[in-house]
Amino acid sequence: MRNLWGPQGLTGRRRMLFLLLLPLFGPALSEPIRYTIPEELARGSLVGNLAKDLGLGVRDLPTRNLRVSGEKKFFTVSTENGDLLVSDRIDREQICGKKSMCILEFEMVAEKPLNFFHIAVVIQDVNDNPPTFSRNITELEISELALTGATFALESAQDSDVGVNSLQQYYLSPHPHFSLTQKENPDGSRYPELVVKAPLDREKQSCHHLVLTAMDGGEPARSCTTQIKVVVADANDNPPVFTQDVYRVTVPENLPVDSSVLTVMATDLDEGINAEITYAFINIGKAARQLFKLNSKTGELSTGGELDFEEKERYTIGVEAKDGGRHTAHCKILIDILDENDNAPEITLDSESKHIQEDVEPGTVVALIKTHDLDSGFNGEVLCQLNGNVPFKIVQDTKNTYKLVTDGALDREQTIEYNITITATDKGKPPLSSNRSITLNIADVNDNAPVFHQASYMVNVAENNPPGGSIAQVSASDPDLGPNGHVSYSIVASDLEPGTLSSYVSVSAQSGVVFSQRAFDHEQLRAFELTLQARDQGSPALSANVSLRVLVGDRNDNAPRVLYPALGSDGSALFDTVPRAAQPGYLVTKVVAVDADSGHNAWLSYHVLQASEPGLFSLGLRTGEVRTARVLGDRDAARQRLLVAVRDGGQPPLSATATLLLVFADSLQEVLPDLSDLPAPSDTQAELQFYLVVALVLISVLFLLAVILAVALSLRRSSTPAAWSCFQTSGVCSKTGPGVFPNYCEGTLPYSYNLCAASHSSKAEFKFLNINPENAPPHDLLCNEASWFESTSDNPPVTSESVNLQQVSYFKTFPPISINRF
Repeated sequence: MRNLWGPQGLTGRRRMLFLLLLPLFGPALSEPIRYTIPEELARGSLVGNLAKDLGLGVRDLPTRNLRVSGEKKFFTVSTENGDLLVSDRIDREQICGKKSMCILEFEMVAEKPLNFFHIAVVIQDVNDNPPTFSRNITELEISELALTGATFALESAQDSDVGVNSLQQYYLSPHPHFSLTQKENPDGSRYPELVVKAPLDREKQSCHHLVLTAMDGGEPARSCTTQIKVVVADANDNPPVFTQDVYRVTVPENLPVDSSVLTVMATDLDEGINAEITYAFINIGKAARQLFKLNSKTGELSTGGELDFEEKERYTIGVEAKDGGRHTAHCKILIDILDENDNAPEITLDSESKHIQEDVEPGTVVALIKTHDLDSGFNGEVLCQLNGNVPFKIVQDTKNTYKLVTDGALDREQTIEYNITITATDKGKPPLSSNRSITLNIADVNDNAPVFHQASYMVNVAENNPPGGSIAQVSASDPDLGPNGHVSYSIVASDLEPGTLSSYVSVSAQSGVVFSQRAFDHEQLRAFELTLQARDQGSPALSANVSLRVLVGDRNDNAPRVLYPALGSDGSALFDTVPRAAQPGYLVTKVVAVDADSGHNAWLSYHVLQASEPGLFSLGLRTGEVRTARVLGDRDAARQRLLVAVRDGGQPPLSATATLLLVFADSLQEVLPDLSDLPAPSDTQAELQFYLVVALVLISVLFLLAVILAVALSLRRSSTPAAWSCFQTSGVCSKTGPGVFPNYCEGTLPYSYNLCAASHSSKAEFKFLNINPENAPPHDLLCNEASWFESTSDNPPVTSESVNLQQVSYFKTFPPISINRF
């Protein structure tokens, strides 16, 4: 006979629907599935089809992994068909003792989803224990004066079985003087009494032998026998009498050993030896005999062992009082044991998870918990809870089963593991509790992107750096573990040309070190920006970007370049003429130089290295302007040579030199004799070339003067403003207006002139500097030393790109002349 809790005969679809709706009917399903089996079944015997009763299909069994929870396992589940089978010997008497109802309760654990199923198996008693007497021979002394109908208690037999299989009947062998009657104790057990049915005569027969048989009610019935020897004693007409037929006492289970329980008392009206009473146990079980002791003289009952309510709640003890004349009296002692809260709750964990991912949803089952308390009543009611502030909680499933579930978000980067302490406390006074600890390790997921240690990076790299060297390092960290926290670096964007990026820089994927692939040139590239990415190896991968700005610093790797005075195409030097009457401070010319570097490396200063007449000229330190320092003396040579050095502000400084050839003359004719004084070549051919050049120059000058005079006369007759006239045939240009003397600090540069003339000869030409107005620097920069040399990115110094060399000449007095000898 069994009472099945789950649905029966469900089809596959209905069974699947039942599994889906099973969590919704959790409270209703907390009643256990009940089976009934007899004890002592063979191992492997079928109890019932548990899978069918739980509504599980055979195909669900491998995934659900049904198993019995608990330490002592009497049953197991077949993984093939879901049958509940006996796995160990089931002895009802060993498990439940004398309890009328023996029920084994346990839990079945199923996974996916994780859940408890409560099972109750009723163990039916079988008649596997015969009644037994403690002694084979019982000697009983009865006075010959015993009256007909007098009764004498006999030792009762003990039967471990219960119900109908327990002791049911006593039988006495036929005897003319004695008969048997049966009586029942308050606990329902039976005991025999010998009844005198005929007067005894010791002189006729002093001893009688009887056979007492005890039989149970099983099928087939089982029995046992004992010999009763009745000794007829001499007359003693007053038996002892107890003050009470039944003594009742209640004692706590924690009563110390040797504590007095009660004292029984019997009296005898006889005198002498017939009135001396001794007390002894009668009809007492083996367990009670070990727990209690009786003083044979005083009748005091005391404890001889530790009482335990959980083992037995009540004891019935028989006491016999015997006088010296062998008369006896009997009484019963009923001892009720009071339960004390002396057992702390026990905690059992089923399906404990050691690892849990940090991204699990709240409400995920982590472990199944079962509690048990041996005490009863309030002492056995248990409350389970967690200690500390942890993102978990306990949900009660049934009276003694719980689930440990998540109750918040988990973050492995904040807490790697949780040491959870579960406390079970009963409701006794005082309450008792026990603890059980669980260590949960939080498994990592890739939920953190790499984070750079700086919001942006900037690095300064001096130009001409060695290729392949490290110029910067970016660093990012990722708190995740393993591949989720392993960071690699790459360049994802740049303001450089896409095709040239790899030729400039590269980055180490492992260390984040940025390497230069070439030597940088400040003059070509002053700064560039990279976007670097840090990417982890999680799935999916997470990344972060950061900008790296590289500033290419300037080094003094470019020497100054002299733009004026420039050498002719054939390498000859240029001459500048100075009026003989020039006053001190007269602007003679200006040395113009540029430096491709920037900053201090491009700050130029001008120095006189060598002069024909020291002190005759002064040189502007920052402007490069050559001025007369004093009036030309009579002893001073008409031709002067200045060697000028141009130095930049770098460390160490770089420099360039320029040679200035200056001629003091008031007219062009005065220049020619000076030119004729040049040292003659050592060979005849060079001397011939020199004279030809001189002749050509004289002819050109005379022709030029004639042209100028004609132009001047024509201009005076004309009312038109001054204009330039050019003769295509002669290649001569002249200004028809009045001559204008240059004002150098009001926008007229010393190298911007009013008149130009070119010769027809390819061997004799006049070469001068002209500035393109679109590229010319502001005149205030040329006239102001600080402005010229304190250049910034807004006002860069003059560069060679802003200056054009042309074949020009000017008339301050006479144009400078470049001579090539034939």
